[in-house]
Amino acid sequence: MCVPQEDTHRLLCKPNLQPLLDTRSTDTHTHTHMPRALQTNPPLPSEVNRLPQGSPAQRGRPRDAPRDTAGVETLPMADKSFIEKPEPFPQKEEALEWGYEEGVEWGLIFPDANGEYQSPINLNSREAKYDPSLLEVRLSPNYVVCRDCEVINDGHSIQIILKSKSVLVGGPLPRGHEFELHDVQFHWGRENQRGSEHTVNFKAFPMELHLIHWNSTLYSSIDEAVGKKHGIAIIALFVQIGKEHLGLKAVTEILQDIQYKGKSKTIPCFNPNSLLPDPLLRDYWVYEGSLTIPPCSESVTWILFRYPLTVSQLQIEEFRRLRTHVKGAELLEGCDGMLGDNFRPTQPLSDRVIRAAFQ
Repeated sequence: MCVPQEDTHRLLCKPNLQPLLDTRSTDTHTHTHMPRALQTNPPLPSEVNRLPQGSPAQRGRPRDAPRDTAGVETLPMADKSFIEKPEPFPQKEEALEWGYEEGVEWGLIFPDANGEYQSPINLNSREAKYDPSLLEVRLSPNYVVCRDCEVINDGHSIQIILKSKSVLVGGPLPRGHEFELHDVQFHWGRENQRGSEHTVNFKAFPMELHLIHWNSTLYSSIDEAVGKKHGIAIIALFVQIGKEHLGLKAVTEILQDIQYKGKSKTIPCFNPNSLLPDPLLRDYWVYEGSLTIPPCSESVTWILFRYPLTVSQLQIEEFRRLRTHVKGAELLEGCDGMLGDNFRPTQPLSDRVIRAAFQ
């Protein structure tokens, strides 16, 4: 699977926010730990999810889609062969293939990607509204050290699957509800000028981490929670380049062993508390959005921390050596198979309000 060499929507300046063992390796091409609602293999025939390059609806609907003189968005003409000879739509139980290539239209096969309240967004800090109610019950991640965590290259990202029960409560979440931490996912750029999915005042970070939680008070599994009211909560952490991050060292040290899609490796332990940059957990923004990967289901509460984590240049380069394909796969012409720029373009804010837990 190929990613674009450049994404003109996201070639942005560096952010100006202030700072805010023994392992066992496996090789599997089916990601049994991925929630069924988010599984993405086997691949769908390529005609089903491609539009001509430059489609304004690529990976959702980028903010600068062309419009006619009446202000109505216009789409390029569809491929005539696609209209006359459509591929059969896969059954619901089949997983669907998707990617970050130019011209890929997620909304054709994932209808939720066409929703009004999609993620990620650009966060305009001046327009965020201070909400003191966010501090009435402190945001409390009750995380525990995870033993034997599985780290997976799924061809789209790196996932850390957490087997120990860690929960998130308080802050913007419904009172009395526990949100269980399921996994950690990474999004990064091929260069330091881009990589994060969300932007702050139109500035991107080299990387963004997502701590994905599901409401274990209302639902029995993450599959059941996806797309449901109060179903999913995601903590987003921006990452800047600087000192080595010791908490991620156990992960970055084994990435060379899971270079190809479908590879996984178990690390002895991982402490998700090491990913929280603000000990008081007070400086964050909140908004309602969606998953940033297919199926792009909405009803997601996003919690974005103001202050970024720091990783070294050597650590982020380990991510940039990863591959989007299985070992030995034949690549399409013009595709180098490198995993990077795995971020979705920012989506319109619409009538949503961004709340801040700080002034």
